[in-house]
Amino acid sequence: MKHFLDVSDHSPAEIQDILDLAIKLKKEHFAGGNQPLFKGKVLALIFQKPSLRTRVSFDMAMRHMGGDALYLSPSEIGLGKREAISDIARVLSGYVQAIMARVFEHEHVVELAKWSSVPVLNGLSDFSHPCQAMADAQTIIEKFGAMKGLNVSYVGDGNNVAVSLMHIVVMLGGNFIIANPEGYDMPKVAMETGAKLAKVSGAKITYLRDPHEAVKGAQVIYTDTWTSMGQEEETAKREAIFPPYQVNARLVSEADKDVIVMHCLPAHRNHELTDEVADGPHSAIFPQAHNRLHAQKAVLARLFEVA
Repeated sequence: MKHFLDVSDHSPAEIQDILDLAIKLKKEHFAGGNQPLFKGKVLALIFQKPSLRTRVSFDMAMRHMGGDALYLSPSEIGLGKREAISDIARVLSGYVQAIMARVFEHEHVVELAKWSSVPVLNGLSDFSHPCQAMADAQTIIEKFGAMKGLNVSYVGDGNNVAVSLMHIVVMLGGNFIIANPEGYDMPKVAMETGAKLAKVSGAKITYLRDPHEAVKGAQVIYTDTWTSMGQEEETAKREAIFPPYQVNARLVSEADKDVIVMHCLPAHRNHELTDEVADGPHSAIFPQAHNRLHAQKAVLARLFEVA
C-alpha cells in the first residue's frame, strides 16, 4: 500500500488484513497498550472541514503507537488557494512521514497523493470516506463475526459515507441495500464500482426508494445526516424531503431482531435518527466511533510497513 484514498483501490484480502490487524491492535490497547511501532513518525493532519472524530482519532492513534501528529488548520494551509497542492505535498513530504487530508473536493486528496513521496490518507472527501468505512466494517465484524452473508441497509442520502460503506460491504461478501429519495442517488461511477466488486464476491446490491422495504431482514441499519458540510444552502429543501427516511423505533422493529443501528456522526438527533434509537439497545454508534481509532492505527501500520 502506498496511499489510502478509497476502499476500492485495494483488494478484499488487503482490506480484511487491515481489519484483522485493527481488531488485534484494539485488543492489545486494552490489554496494556500498543507497542511504539510509530516511534519517530509524524502524521500531518490537513483540515478543510472541521472534525471531532477524525482529528482526535488520528492524533490518538499516533500517540498510542509511539508517534506524533501535527494539526494544520484551513487558514494555515489554504489548500489549492494560498499555495498549489503540488507544492504543499512536496514540502510536507520532507517534514513528515504521512499526510491525512480532510477535504471538500476528492480531486484535492488525489492531487496530494500524486505529488507526495509519503503516504496520503483520505480523511473524508465529497466522494468517499474510506477511514470511516474501515471502522464501520470492524464494528460489524466484531458484532457478527464476519461480513459475508449479512444484509446491510443504508437509509438516507447517497453520499460519500454510503459510497465507501457499499464498497467495503460487498467486497467482504455482505449484501448492500440502500433506500434514498429520488434525486439523491450515489454517483454513477460509485455504483459501477460497487457492481464490479459485488460480481467478484457474489454479493448483492439493491437500490430502493422505500426505507421499510430496505430494512426487512437487515442485520445492520445505517444512516447519516440529511445535509452534509458544504450543502448548507440545501438544508430547508432536504428537511422537507427526508423525514420518511428517519431511523426510528418503528423502522428498527421491522429489521432482524439482532439488528445494530449505525451512524458515522455527528448526528442531528430526532432528524435522521431519533434519541430513542441512538441511545437504545440496538445502537452501535459509539463503539463505531471508537473503532475509528483502531482501524486507523491498522491502516497507518500497513502504510508505514511496521506491522
